[in-house]
Amino acid sequence: MLRPTSLDLASGTVLGVGPPVSLILPPCLPTPLVALEQAVLPALCRPPCVVSFSGGLDSSVVLAIAVNVARAHGLPDPVPVTWRFTGAPRADESSWQERVISALAVGRSWQILRADDDLDLIGPVARRLLNRHGVLHPVNLHLHLPIVELAAGGSLLTGLGGDQILAGWRRPAPASWRARLAGTRQRALIALRRPQRPTEMFPWLRPEAARKVHRAYRAEQEHEPRRLGPRIDWHTRRRDLSMTCSAFEQVADDQDVKLVQPLLDDTFLAALTRLAGNRRHTTRESLIAEITAGSLPTEATAPRRKARFLEVFLRAPTREFVQHWDGTGVDPTLVDVSALRTIWARWPIPGGTANLVQQASLASHPELTDRQHP
Repeated sequence: MLRPTSLDLASGTVLGVGPPVSLILPPCLPTPLVALEQAVLPALCRPPCVVSFSGGLDSSVVLAIAVNVARAHGLPDPVPVTWRFTGAPRADESSWQERVISALAVGRSWQILRADDDLDLIGPVARRLLNRHGVLHPVNLHLHLPIVELAAGGSLLTGLGGDQILAGWRRPAPASWRARLAGTRQRALIALRRPQRPTEMFPWLRPEAARKVHRAYRAEQEHEPRRLGPRIDWHTRRRDLSMTCSAFEQVADDQDVKLVQPLLDDTFLAALTRLAGNRRHTTRESLIAEITAGSLPTEATAPRRKARFLEVFLRAPTREFVQHWDGTGVDPTLVDVSALRTIWARWPIPGGTANLVQQASLASHPELTDRQHP
């Protein structure tokens, strides 16, 4: 399993891109939709096939495709599992969840999990994962632990990869000369502003560590490809995504779960690259519409607001811990303990320090862990 380095944990940022990888693909590529259908089939053949379903666009598309494939092959319907959160209005996707579930007619199997402080960075669910594996990337991986446990002995489908493969493109070119002129003016104003200093981006890091992370961050920005095809290849080689997949697979293996990420399937990525690899301007919604070609209910593919989940993980246990933190448990060669204490005195704390919360909390509770004694 790939693990974050000390600098990754201290900065809350995983940077770096691996070398190109040679893939062996079928000589005749299917369409992207057929590739996705082929990707979900092995999971459906190993029931229970659970789908981590948030109600967002990516998980809705994966669920809809899985339902179609299951019914076409006479297999049991996939089981959508959804979190509902109290006190986290920006993470609420309940209206879209209900629309998609109704359109797909899978309400009987739908399972809803409810959380208050349960999913806090150092709450009871996170603590189980921390005690077994230590601090992993991403910091919110424990969100999927109860879902994986429901899939024990079966399989799990997720929409992981949608943010990297389908989203994040630069905005389409303005349609009118007025919009183009406004865009040029805005870029000129941004260029005149003083660039943000490393210590301003990472005020809890020691200056040299902040500069090192900032250099790596700028290097990634400068080398980020503009065309879809190279961008897909670039994202699949980033340490961020590779580490996420590695840790997720380990959590699934612990429960004998076959983890399938259709949006990261090699054949799908190759088919998508063939379809739209030379494009520079596209949107997630238009790309999904082209891929699915009207084969899914509109409720599954319609644009929707992107949910924000930080308030799900910053709850009472974290607030209590940072207020009484004794300054131990972090790497003092990378972290300015005094600066971090000042930052943690204000609530909510920056999301970039979430790894440090878990690291310091784990160090202050020296329970015997599976990670220490396999």
